[in-house]
Amino acid sequence: MNTVLGPRNIPRRSVVIFDKPKDVKGTVFLTHAHKTGNDDQWLYLPALQRVKRISSSNRSGPFMGSEFAYEDISSEEVERYGYNYLREDLCGDGQDCHIFERYPLDENSGYTKHIVYADKKFYRIHKIEYFDRKGAHLKTLTRSNYVQIGSFWRATHWEMVNHLKKKSTLVVWDDRKFGTGLRERDFIKNAITRYK
Repeated sequence: MNTVLGPRNIPRRSVVIFDKPKDVKGTVFLTHAHKTGNDDQWLYLPALQRVKRISSSNRSGPFMGSEFAYEDISSEEVERYGYNYLREDLCGDGQDCHIFERYPLDENSGYTKHIVYADKKFYRIHKIEYFDRKGAHLKTLTRSNYVQIGSFWRATHWEMVNHLKKKSTLVVWDDRKFGTGLRERDFIKNAITRYK
């Protein structure tokens, strides 16, 4: 999976291009991130040669048949949540971590809360536990293999375990780039049909 982030002078925008598995090769996921409210998201499906907009009411649905929901791969802006600090403990590879609850402010969210484990040194998120609308622990996301790209830390491996279905999905981020010289017009809906 390749990711390209937009220029710094426009709102955070990203393009994710799927290389594997073969049946999704060429699929493109475009996101326009916002500090408040929902992200604008589009999915280009090469087999159908069409661009599908992801509606805000559909964000809790499965992303391309995986254990991820669309909202699981949305931006994590601070303003989108309420918070409650819980404790300090070890997480990740034995690092000291802050553990806190965050509550989605989006009424269409499929979750009542997340429990987040973030290391104290760089504030990188190592684990998120997702609780469904009934308050049950539905899924756990583990982020690992962090690499530093310029001043940014990014996890290359995201594993989502669905405890209800007893299934998991592993996403591997490869060839992630920042500041590639792309212009604003490269991050519009019609442009994503040209990405390979």
